[in-house]
Amino acid sequence: MIFLRLAFKSLWNRRLTTSLTILSIALSSALLLSVSRIKRAAEDGFTQTISQTDLIVGARSGPINLLLYSVFNIGSATNNISWETYQHFKAHPAVDWVIPYSLGDGHRGFRVVGTDDSFFEHYRFRGNQSIQLGEGNRLSGLWDVVLGSDVAKTLNYKLGDKIIVAHGVTSGEGVLKHDDKPFVVSGIMKATGTALDRSVYITLQGLEGLHLDWQNGAMPKESERISPEKIHKEEIKVKTITAFFLRSKSRIDTLRLQREINTYLEEPMLAIIPGVTLSELWRGIGYVEQAFQVISWLVVAVGLVAMLVALLTGLNERRREMSILRALGASSSRIVALLVFESGLLTLVGVAFGFFVQLGAFVILQSWLEHEFGLVLQGSSLTSIEAFYLILTFVAGVLIGLVPALRARSMALKDGLSVRV
Repeated sequence: MIFLRLAFKSLWNRRLTTSLTILSIALSSALLLSVSRIKRAAEDGFTQTISQTDLIVGARSGPINLLLYSVFNIGSATNNISWETYQHFKAHPAVDWVIPYSLGDGHRGFRVVGTDDSFFEHYRFRGNQSIQLGEGNRLSGLWDVVLGSDVAKTLNYKLGDKIIVAHGVTSGEGVLKHDDKPFVVSGIMKATGTALDRSVYITLQGLEGLHLDWQNGAMPKESERISPEKIHKEEIKVKTITAFFLRSKSRIDTLRLQREINTYLEEPMLAIIPGVTLSELWRGIGYVEQAFQVISWLVVAVGLVAMLVALLTGLNERRREMSILRALGASSSRIVALLVFESGLLTLVGVAFGFFVQLGAFVILQSWLEHEFGLVLQGSSLTSIEAFYLILTFVAGVLIGLVPALRARSMALKDGLSVRV
């Protein structure tokens, strides 16, 4: 009991240094936990961008390329898939549902996606979350458009606004525009925290209708333009799509379908299992995660070194205190234990304070992180690996306390009691 009181009073007498030491360890621990938790949120958001889809099918290319352009709107397809092939697999007895996906045009830096109502019915992300509209209705008319939440927010669109699609552009403003065929905003999606928020959705017929009067990618002359009033949805025949998402009726059917699609003789295609490819892609960019982890540990190391400096500096001021304790009968091992206990106590308080700091920060910033960066904080606020990080930091703090403790042990009794000139 006397031992504890002595340690607490010693720390209280040096409360300014003690507070700064605790603060440095707390901030270091908070940063370490924050990086780990943000990494978890980023990985979850990345790997759960698409759920309950067994296969993604596109023209034959690389698995990662197919995943990037179909799910994350990055890159372009090497070729398209014929509508007949899509219909063939849509009617396949092993297929539960399919979602057509057609890409190619853009709007002010956002990709335009042609699809149909099955997209809103069947697309899932983060487990079983479905696409919900915050305002308006789904696609129905030929010139209807549904906006992702980021698109509406960035461009300040509202229901009823007209937008112009740029031809053959998936980023930037674009030069060639379909300004004679504007779309009308019929709906705005709720935020999903995925790439879905950064896309513009129109019907397959609407995407096809834009190009009825274009020949080989060339803008039609004024006299050759077809007005939107003369184009009717039911009269348009879709010729090709970029990709389609597929769910099979069983796991065994998934592997059989994948093999059948990859060896389909009518046209070269590639079918990938999104979960497998997502994991491969995440491992490929894992060096970024490792870099942030190293930076976090360096910050923790700086905090512990700051504590060591504070303890060593304080030790010079406590030479007389140590010598008096020795003179009163305290053994050298008691003095070592006292200093190690103080170091451990500082680390423990700092680590605990850092945990609650990051926990409070994420509670406050959760909504902002979700809307600005698409980071959805799910799961436990402290995982086993993060608890291990905290324990490791605590052990490192205790071990660091041995440095001034062993130095104090080596001090001679007369060194503390003698008057220095």
